[in-house]
Amino acid sequence: MTVIVPSLRHERGLWNDGLTRVAGVDEVGVAPTCGAVVAAAVIMKPGCHRIPGVRDSKTLSMAQRERLAPIIRARAVAVGVGAASVREIDQLNIYHATHLAMRRAIARLGGHEHVMVDGNRIVGFEAFVGPYTNVVDGDAKVYSIACASVVAKVVRDRMMTRLAARYPGYGWEHNQGYATLDHRIAIRAMGLTPFHRRSFLALQRTLAGDQLDFDLLGDPGASPDLHDLLERESVPVMVDDAMLDAGDLMTLDGVPRELVPG
Repeated sequence: MTVIVPSLRHERGLWNDGLTRVAGVDEVGVAPTCGAVVAAAVIMKPGCHRIPGVRDSKTLSMAQRERLAPIIRARAVAVGVGAASVREIDQLNIYHATHLAMRRAIARLGGHEHVMVDGNRIVGFEAFVGPYTNVVDGDAKVYSIACASVVAKVVRDRMMTRLAARYPGYGWEHNQGYATLDHRIAIRAMGLTPFHRRSFLALQRTLAGDQLDFDLLGDPGASPDLHDLLERESVPVMVDDAMLDAGDLMTLDGVPRELVPG
C-alpha cells in the first residue's frame, strides 16, 4: 500500500492570504459501537516544516502515534480537543455528535481564522466555526488535519484503555470499541455497558460476515438474567465520566491536570 505523505499546500495558500491561525480538524471514533467520539483541532505556525512521520493516524502504529503526539503539541501554536458523549451520540446521532465534538475542539483553540476539516461539506458548520474548507481524505492530504488525527486518536485510545480497566473482558484496550469478533462475543456473554451506543445496535445485525444478532432482548440464547439486565438498561445509563470535561481530555492527552484552567 502506498503511503500518502500530507503536504502544507492548503495551509500555504491561506498563509499567503495573510491568515496566521489556520486550524486542521479531524475526528476519531465514528464507527465504534461504544465510547465517545473525539475530535482534535491543531494550529501550526505559518511557514513551519513538517514533522517527519506525521500522516493519517490510521496508517500509523500505536507506538508511532504516541511518539508523535507530544511532538505535535510542542510544535503547535494551539491544540484543542473535544468530545461528544455516548448519550449525545444516542440523542443526536453520530453525524451531528461528531460535528459537536469538532466544534468543541475548535472552541478550545483560543481563537482561529480559518478551519480545514476532513471529509465532505458540513451543512451550517460555518455558522458555528466561521470560514472553513473541507478536504476529502484531508487526514491523508493536509498536514494540519493529519496532526489533528494523531492527537485525537491518541486521546481516544487512552480513554478506551481506561474504560477497559473498569469493564474488563470487552477488549477495549486493543479493539478501541470497534465491532471486532472478541468484542461481539463479549457483548453476547456479558451484555451491554453504560458506554455502548445503543442507537447503533439495530444497525449491527451482520458484522464482518459473522451473524450476530445485537438485539439481545430478542435473542433466545440469552439468559433470563441477561434479559432482565438489558430491560433495565434500555434507556442509556450514563455515569459521571461518560461526559468528558476539559480536565479529562487534557489528562488523557498527557497534559498535567494542574495546568487545566479553573
